[in-house]
Amino acid sequence: MPVTNITLNAQTVIMKDRKILAGNWKMNLLQSEARALVDSILQEMTPNAPPMILFTPSLYLAGAVDQIGGHPGIQIGGQHCYQGKFGAFTGEISAVMLRSCGVQAVLAGHSERRQYFGDSDMAIAGRLPDILAAGLHVIYCCGESLEVRQSGEHIGYVLGQIADALFGIDPNLMSNISIAYEPIWAIGTGLTASPEQAQEMHLQIRSSIQAHFGFEISESTSILYGGSANASNAAELFSQPDIDGGLIGGASLKSDSFLMILDALSKSR
Repeated sequence: MPVTNITLNAQTVIMKDRKILAGNWKMNLLQSEARALVDSILQEMTPNAPPMILFTPSLYLAGAVDQIGGHPGIQIGGQHCYQGKFGAFTGEISAVMLRSCGVQAVLAGHSERRQYFGDSDMAIAGRLPDILAAGLHVIYCCGESLEVRQSGEHIGYVLGQIADALFGIDPNLMSNISIAYEPIWAIGTGLTASPEQAQEMHLQIRSSIQAHFGFEISESTSILYGGSANASNAAELFSQPDIDGGLIGGASLKSDSFLMILDALSKSR
């Protein structure tokens, strides 16, 4: 569903830095552990670090927003939202609800939402108008399975996901969208795309954005790597010219490993 006739909210969150580190906690941590993790990050992160987004479980969002207290280097994000504003959709939350709690970002199309909850490209694209109208920053996730990778069709597959979701977007709204490339075969499997494999796909994604939206938008769009990045491989991944940061899963659940990844990203600037 193309995005049309959307006026940018004056409160819209726009990432000023192409370098971004995002932590996706998924369905992890008890409330006390979540608070302790945020406290540790606040105490230990260095000034002038790249922007950070913490995607916490929905139960913890409002508390995390209060806890960071408007820290300029940290945003709190929702892991998912449903389309529309309100309605009889038991268990779901909307973009305007997230924004009303002080949340500033949301994931759209994460591979686990696609795999376990049946999120289709059409459904994900249908949510984007409401997300953008609510003034949230979107990290749009895309990526291929091992089967698609082995077929040799992985580049066309991922670029098809990009076209289906983003090519109907008003160019003026692209400043509020980042992309996370998730090779599904490298999530939670212990496998990681080599820096060269990751760079190849990131370059293809950026080239497709340039072909559709132009050079300026492609150069300002953050493209993050989301396939089992950790403290050991982050520096090599972030040294690639089109890898602008990471969407980190398991390594974001401990402040020491997450902040080591943040340090690697800082050094890649």
